[in-house]
Amino acid sequence: MPIKVQNDLPVKRRLEDENLFVFDEERAAHQDIRPLQICILNLMPKKEDTELQLLRMLSNTPLQVEITLMRTSTHKAVHTSENHLNKFYYSFEELKERRFDGLIITGAPVEKMEYEEVDYWPELCSIMEWSRTNVQSTFHICWAAQAGLYYHYGLPKVMLEKKLCGVFSHEVIHRREPLVRGCDDYFLIPHSRYTEVPAKAIHSCRDLKVLAESPEAGVLLCIAREGREVYIFGHGEYDRYTLAEEYDRDIKAGIDPELPVGYFPDDNPEKKPALQWRSTSSLLYSNWINYYVYQATPYDISTIR
Repeated sequence: MPIKVQNDLPVKRRLEDENLFVFDEERAAHQDIRPLQICILNLMPKKEDTELQLLRMLSNTPLQVEITLMRTSTHKAVHTSENHLNKFYYSFEELKERRFDGLIITGAPVEKMEYEEVDYWPELCSIMEWSRTNVQSTFHICWAAQAGLYYHYGLPKVMLEKKLCGVFSHEVIHRREPLVRGCDDYFLIPHSRYTEVPAKAIHSCRDLKVLAESPEAGVLLCIAREGREVYIFGHGEYDRYTLAEEYDRDIKAGIDPELPVGYFPDDNPEKKPALQWRSTSSLLYSNWINYYVYQATPYDISTIR
C-alpha cells in the first residue's frame, strides 16, 4: 500500500529502508486518486516508535492511504520532542470538523489508573463520541480497546493478579467474518497489560461479536456495529524486540518481572526472540482496511454518518 506521509516525517526513511512504499506530499499532488484518510490518535509515550510500527501494519494492501497524526491537548508528552509534535501532529480541536475513513486509537501505559483519573479522559471521550459519526471504522488497541468498551458499553476493566506478558495462541471463532478472513485456526499475538475486560462480560454484551480468543489471554478481538468499531486487546503491531525492551525496563525499575510467556527461545533472555506474529498482524490490518474501511466508506467522505 502506498502510504502518504508528510515530506520530512522522520520514520519515512526507516520505512523506505524496509522497502515499504512511502511517498510524500509532492508526489501525491500529481496523482488523480482519492486516498483513504486514516487518522492515528497516538497515546503512546514514544510516539515515533509507534508511528513506525503502525505504518508498517498499514503497508500491505494496494490501496493508497493518507495518514494524519493526532495527539491529545490535555496531556503533555515527555518522551517525544515538542518540535516533533508541533510539526507532525494535530489536536482534536483542529480535526473535529473533518471526517476520516478510518481511525486508529493506540494503547497507553495508564491501565492501572481508573479511566476518570487519566488527565485526557474527557478529551478521549469526546474523540470516541466524534468517531461514531465522523469515522467509518475505528480500530482500538489494548488500553484503548478497554477504554472503548467502557465508554460505549459500560464494561469495566479489572486488575489481573500479575502482568499478562508474552506471545499467546488465539483461536478464530467466527471464520466468516472478514476481519479474520485468511487467518489460520490458531495464531500468535503478543500481549502486555495489567488489566482486562473479562471474557464473560464481553460475550454477554449483545452488541459485541468475539472473533478470536485465548484460554490464557482472554478475548483478543471483537467488533461492534458491523465492524465500525474494532477492538484488539493485544499488540500485533509490536516489533521483534518490543517485549524484550519492556522486560529490561521493568527490571531496571525494580519490578522483578516474570519472563514473557512464549517469547524468548528456551526462556533465555539472552537469545534473539522469534518474530512469530507479523504475518497474522499484517493480515488483520489489511482486512480492516479492505473490508471495513475501503469497501464500506462512501466515495464522498463528507457523507459518512
